[in-house]
Amino acid sequence: MTPDPFLEVVVHRMEPLPGLIGFSVGYENGQWRTERFAEHIIEWIPDFALNHEELKHFHAGNAVKLIKRAAALIYATEKFQKRGEFGEILLHMAIRQVFNTVPVISKIFFKTAPNDTVKGFDAVHVVVSERSLELWLGEAKFYKDINAAVKDVTVELDKHTETEYLRTEFIAIKNKIDPKWPHRRRLRKLLDENTSLDKIFDCITIPVFLSYESKVVKSHTMDDSDYRQAITDELNKHYGLFSNGELPRRLRIHLFLLPMWDKDELVKCLHKRLAAWQN
Repeated sequence: MTPDPFLEVVVHRMEPLPGLIGFSVGYENGQWRTERFAEHIIEWIPDFALNHEELKHFHAGNAVKLIKRAAALIYATEKFQKRGEFGEILLHMAIRQVFNTVPVISKIFFKTAPNDTVKGFDAVHVVVSERSLELWLGEAKFYKDINAAVKDVTVELDKHTETEYLRTEFIAIKNKIDPKWPHRRRLRKLLDENTSLDKIFDCITIPVFLSYESKVVKSHTMDDSDYRQAITDELNKHYGLFSNGELPRRLRIHLFLLPMWDKDELVKCLHKRLAAWQN
């Protein structure tokens, strides 16, 4: 059970690789829907932060307790403007909504203290079928500037797909899998050190989530045909910037783009709602 979809997909193109999924938050009474979007992101925190067993036994009697626990796991600081957790939640939300992925573990589980900055992939999910198990290893950049987001994520993609780095990540993932998670045996076998990376690469998808402050979003007040054409053109432009870069060509990559009105305003709204649950 996940929250009802909020983001509207305005571009969804799977071929050629990398794929492109472009979102729109939309407007209400002439304003970008900052407040409602922040509320929706907070709704995803339990699905993002709780483990398999906690979600399995989530019910009316323990809902408040578990939501407060999930909120406390995100961070515990007033220095929230440059934290990356909200980008990780957005990545989680996007791939769950569009591709119905199943979370394996949250990056939060690698923290040893509430405000730790944890390196590594920002999402570890799978897409499950009877015959195959796709491993989705995500990267997120919750930025204002699309050029900086593309530049930084390109560097990380290169680093995070090196053999030694992947092997280290696989060990960490295997050690954190919930023993009662239903797909644990299939995933552990896939990530085993005796499994060739050639085989693993065939089963990996890299979702890349980038946010940015958008000129088109700032210049419109209504989700009409003019806006749709302008935002589609802008999304395709930024897709070109990303896809023309030095990407690991062997892996399936899907680019998720979220154009925003004002990142700082959104983060303030998110922090206010998160703090309310924490207290």
